[in-house]
Amino acid sequence: MKTKLFGAIGSVALVALSFIPFGVRAQEGIQFFRPNNQKGINVFETSKKDTVPFTGLKVKVGGNFELAFQALGESNTAISQTKTGFTGNVNSLIPLTHGFVLPMANLSFDIQLADGVRMNLTNYLASRHHEDSWVKGGYIQFDKLPFFHSNLIDSIMRSVTIKIGQSDVDYGDQHYRRSDGGNTIYNPFVENYIMDEFSTELGAQFYFHSKTGFFAMAGLTDGLLSETVVASTKVDAITGKPLKYDPAILGKIGFDKQVNKDFRFRLTGSVYTVNSDYSNTLLGGDRTGSHYYNLMENQAVANGTTLNDAIDYNFTSGRVNPGFSNEIHAFMGNLFLKYKGLEFFGTAENVTGRGAAETTKRWATQYAGDVVYRFPENTENFWLGVRYNTMKANILGTGDVTVNRTAGSIGWFLTKNIMAKAEYVSQEYLDYPNTNILNGGKFHGVMLEASIGF
Repeated sequence: MKTKLFGAIGSVALVALSFIPFGVRAQEGIQFFRPNNQKGINVFETSKKDTVPFTGLKVKVGGNFELAFQALGESNTAISQTKTGFTGNVNSLIPLTHGFVLPMANLSFDIQLADGVRMNLTNYLASRHHEDSWVKGGYIQFDKLPFFHSNLIDSIMRSVTIKIGQSDVDYGDQHYRRSDGGNTIYNPFVENYIMDEFSTELGAQFYFHSKTGFFAMAGLTDGLLSETVVASTKVDAITGKPLKYDPAILGKIGFDKQVNKDFRFRLTGSVYTVNSDYSNTLLGGDRTGSHYYNLMENQAVANGTTLNDAIDYNFTSGRVNPGFSNEIHAFMGNLFLKYKGLEFFGTAENVTGRGAAETTKRWATQYAGDVVYRFPENTENFWLGVRYNTMKANILGTGDVTVNRTAGSIGWFLTKNIMAKAEYVSQEYLDYPNTNILNGGKFHGVMLEASIGF
């Protein structure tokens, strides 16, 4: 484990150093790009402002590294229960101590291929779930189509962006603010939402931007995290036939405007829907893992289900996935307000879906609100923040449950590339049956995290 971790960190350092003479110059030559540092905060879709002249092929090598210290305590009220094949009470919790957790590292390449044409390739070098290096995804983004040599197309592309490849599903706005493996630079908190909406899928997304602030997106993906050409062997309980590989349809409409120098207003609505899928992961597609470790887990169960080369059997500690793997229909609304240094980011979400063996759809809802104050006025390199997140869902075999989380954070950008933050978090699990390890579950305490992005 340590060998792989240090190897991954060393890879980031060596690659970065080898590209310094070229990479430093190249950073100014990447068009329509979200910076991988403090300047990228509160950037959602990339802007259509054409402010960077094209002077030829450019390569930007970027990376992220995060290191965290966990001091969390936990408890539950589940009754003692034994299970065949496991030793002792499977509802007892793993005893925790305070200490450092596995650091994570990312490596990214952004290449300016032509005027208005950019490629991205992102790699997970070390993460909680996949310790070996993995390609997260890659895509090409067209903000211009110079090879058509058409004035009409050039005029259309002043308002249009086309993104094609294996990339983040643009469902909702929260995925622009979440932690992604070693990349925690955009997140004022340590962890993401309880129900974490994130996946990478193969497809295309088309954006239209109006100068008035209105914009729209329409997209089509294969609905899968892992592509396959093998026919499905799973049978749909409703149709009695093998599952289909229907495409996922997504869309977003919104308004985003800097009303004046002090006030920004953004409001969006998003939809993601697929009727039949072999294994959809919209609510569980994170291949890196939670930034809370070993919470609400049993050691005997963990020992009995540990996979080779995995840090633990449950890499999603603190999260809840309702398990809509076959059919899913998701809707999210987001509101972002920023007045000087004061920010509000809100989320309201409703999801219905089912697994292949289910004949009726289940539901899940989630609400969250972040209030963040950044200061001083000119640099905003310090912040104070508070988040409330609640989700309710009908879980197969468990029933209707509620999970609530409250978090407070303080943070400091030492430079635009170096960030440190501290978080106090409290989470509670409600309405789980007394035979479930999460019955009366609670955890709370402090997380410390340092992060680098370049």
